Amino acid sequence: MKTLALVLVLLNLGLACLALQCSVVPGSLKQIDAGNGQVFGVNSKDEIFTLYSKGWVQVPGSLKHVSVGPAGVWGVDSDNYIFRLQRGDWTVFPGLLKQVDAGGVTSPAGVNMYDDIYCLPGDEGATWISLPGKLKYYSCGPYSCWGVNSADNIYIMKEVTQTSCGGSLKWEQIPGSLSMVEVSTDGKVYGVNSNGDMYEREGISSSSPSGTKWRQIQLRQRIKHISYDLGHLWLITSNDSIMDCTENQ
Repeated sequence: MKTLALVLVLLNLGLACLALQCSVVPGSLKQIDAGNGQVFGVNSKDEIFTLYSKGWVQVPGSLKHVSVGPAGVWGVDSDNYIFRLQRGDWTVFPGLLKQVDAGGVTSPAGVNMYDDIYCLPGDEGATWISLPGKLKYYSCGPYSCWGVNSADNIYIMKEVTQTSCGGSLKWEQIPGSLSMVEVSTDGKVYGVNSNGDMYEREGISSSSPSGTKWRQIQLRQRIKHISYDLGHLWLITSNDSIMDCTENQ
């Protein structure tokens, strides 16, 4: 992975100008996920990396999508087989998914090649539960789960808990259009649309899991993947460059 120069950018958030310090991180990834203080990603060759002491360390194995969060470290490979990182080794898990998310309190969730939606209860020996509807991307957090469908419509599933990964089983459509959406460990929601524009959902709390409105994050680069954890906004640009942004104090 080659070293790239440090850059500083100002992101204009909505009507206010919020100064963010963004560094272009050495390396190249097609997808990144941050949660529970860890960062994982995969590159165009499906090689897996984790951030350790400010540098990328390659993890053995091959995945097209990886996720880290309260539910652990999960991933899916090019054949849609599901893996979980346990004691340093990838363990094959029953089922097939094209995208998996580990952001739930104890339950991973995801979608398969037919856009069918599943979640895994935290009980030992549990099997995947099928949820109603169709989504191409699904992500969970402490208050709710969010997803987007093939038409880039946005939906939220409320009442998701540690003991009920299916939640209310009722989808509520959220205004807007996104190609992917990510919920952070602390409940923040970010998304990217088909043009590479970034958005943050404002007003989210335990009492208002759907929030109030979208706020666009202005950036010259086009973004295809976004993740947030512990004050760091991790971005993958259209050319697979990696950016780490923090608020400029």
